[in-house]
Amino acid sequence: MTASQLYLLTPAAIEPAAFAADLAAALDTGEIASVLLLPESVGGDAGALRQAVDILRPVAQERDVAFLVDGHPALAADTGCDGVHTCPDGPSYKEARLAVGPQAIVGYSARFSRHTAMIAAEQGADYVAFGRRHPSPAEVAETLDLVGWWAALMEVPCAALGDIRPETCAPLVAAGADFLAVDAAIWQHPRGPAAGVDAMMSAIEAAARR
Repeated sequence: MTASQLYLLTPAAIEPAAFAADLAAALDTGEIASVLLLPESVGGDAGALRQAVDILRPVAQERDVAFLVDGHPALAADTGCDGVHTCPDGPSYKEARLAVGPQAIVGYSARFSRHTAMIAAEQGADYVAFGRRHPSPAEVAETLDLVGWWAALMEVPCAALGDIRPETCAPLVAAGADFLAVDAAIWQHPRGPAAGVDAMMSAIEAAARR
């Protein structure tokens, strides 16, 4: 079984210049596939979001980690990001692709819809995501079911969302999730972000060996 990769989400209410050190610590472990900057991390203000991109993008790209921004394809293109993530409430896949170009990453959140995921993949999405960041127990189970269904049928990678932690990641790894979208497990780890990454990777690797 191939181990899932980590896809970092930025936490709530960051001050980008200060957060850059935490991000660097996480990325210096060498275990991170990509970073997604969420607008709500900086309050949703367009100017603050652009400033955050300018500060945090180089931290990722200097370590050969893809840096994406959520829901703002034009900003992603203008600021040299590696790609953009969007969803049914945001820009369409076609709008996002037109803005960032053919070589950039475009990910699409299908949430809990098989049809939406399949349409995004057919249009050319580089990955689809299932679940949401703060799920109910029923949504956790639904996300797991969707990941397993997708991994068994499709070649386009999938990411799983849902407050994923070392103690909860094993079923998603076993189901075939290509990426695990994580935030609190890294940023709230009592020994710091690097220790959070190490804990997640140990759990992922243990699950992959089963």
